[in-house]
Amino acid sequence: MCDGKLLGDPAQQITGAASLVDATDGEVSFFNNPKYAAQLRKIHERRSSLAREALTKQLRDSQDWTGVRVVIVFDGKGAQVSATSGSGDVQIFYSRSGQTADAIIERLASKYAGKVDLTVATSDFMERQTVHASGAKCVSPEALRGLIQEARV
Repeated sequence: MCDGKLLGDPAQQITGAASLVDATDGEVSFFNNPKYAAQLRKIHERRSSLAREALTKQLRDSQDWTGVRVVIVFDGKGAQVSATSGSGDVQIFYSRSGQTADAIIERLASKYAGKVDLTVATSDFMERQTVHASGAKCVSPEALRGLIQEARV
């Protein structure tokens, strides 16, 4: 909806809801409507939390199956960068408020790419170029899914 007019393909079937940034065909976003913003942000944050947990579990399992060390970087909200890790567990970084996960990924890539075999999974083209310039390999999220699937077999 834009200026009171419904835009888009009337034959498109709505399959879900997403933020404006993440919306794909078949998804609709209400985040720009102040009437629904508070409730929808809570739902989105909860959904994001569940997605982070599921991704972490998949990558932890992949690390267990392959022995390849996994580091996960998420956007965070705290006053400082935080990291969590258990013995033999994946290492998880959360950026501080106002800092993107990309900044941490770039810092890690520039520090470790020359020392270890480092592969970064991202769909962000500019991030891929930056990380590649540091000497790290890059894969798409789809390629990462394929690697995880292969590790299960």
